[in-house]
Amino acid sequence: MNPEQARWFSENFAQVAANVERVIMGKPEAVRLALTCLFAEGHLLLEDYPGTGKTTLARAIAQSVQGTSSRIQFTPDLLPSDVTGVTIYDQKSGEFEFHQGPIFASIVLADEINRASPKTQSALLEVMEEARVTVDGQTYPVGNPFMVIATQNPIEQAGTYRLPEAQLDRFLMKTTLGYPDHDATMRILVSGGSRPRSTALPAVVTSQQVAEMAQLASTVHIEASVLDYVARLVEATRTADDVRLGASVRGALALVRTARVWAASVGRHFVTPDDVKILAIPCLAHRIIIDPEAEFSGVQGVDVMTRVVATVPPPTERAAS
Repeated sequence: MNPEQARWFSENFAQVAANVERVIMGKPEAVRLALTCLFAEGHLLLEDYPGTGKTTLARAIAQSVQGTSSRIQFTPDLLPSDVTGVTIYDQKSGEFEFHQGPIFASIVLADEINRASPKTQSALLEVMEEARVTVDGQTYPVGNPFMVIATQNPIEQAGTYRLPEAQLDRFLMKTTLGYPDHDATMRILVSGGSRPRSTALPAVVTSQQVAEMAQLASTVHIEASVLDYVARLVEATRTADDVRLGASVRGALALVRTARVWAASVGRHFVTPDDVKILAIPCLAHRIIIDPEAEFSGVQGVDVMTRVVATVPPPTERAAS
């Protein structure tokens, strides 16, 4: 990526962010994280209290991109075929035909994903990792761009199924929205109505532009000293206190991918240690498995990553080539 391409990327990124912030008020950082996940070709997990705008954020992103979108409301009786699709025998033609499920869309909203059974949750593993679905031995690509935005409610745990570590690791980032401040709440009350306003959002970029921006972001320069910083952060999660299992290499790769997009979003064609530091918690915290005793005491992955970021020094000079 050269400086001119970085400026083009930054301008398009800002347009999408401004469009989404028309309905998600007072949360610019959360919007930037979600869009960073989109252009890094990853998937986003939103965990927050009811009524904070998780579903609205997912819809707004879907409508800002000129692609297809779908919503899957996860329930305990949802079957894997309800997500991926099913093969049905056509009596007229005498052949089996595949009927696509809601997973075949550019932006897929998986609402309250932890309410589905583990069997249904596992149906997402292949499609989230490889952007394809295999049904009855046949493989079907879901297209490009493709992003799953999953939401879960951390308060109501009755009748829910905790996401397995293998599936949590498939989410590029995990973040929260939280409640808006007083000024944002006032703007929402003044301009909001009884129905979600995200239905009126226009598309500001095409799905082809999203794919081009994702490809361009992968060319952002990241030097050896910054890569070393990423490696040291990930390794520190494995030896940190209260941790049973630290972040994997997939977590390190996720941090590099998102750092490249974050740098391009502000018009830079190179990654700085500050980019890595900003993204370390949303990229790595949900990949850490806490020791049961520490978890019982209230320790969370975010707490561990906060300590790791504070103790691992960033590079102060370029590594020798």
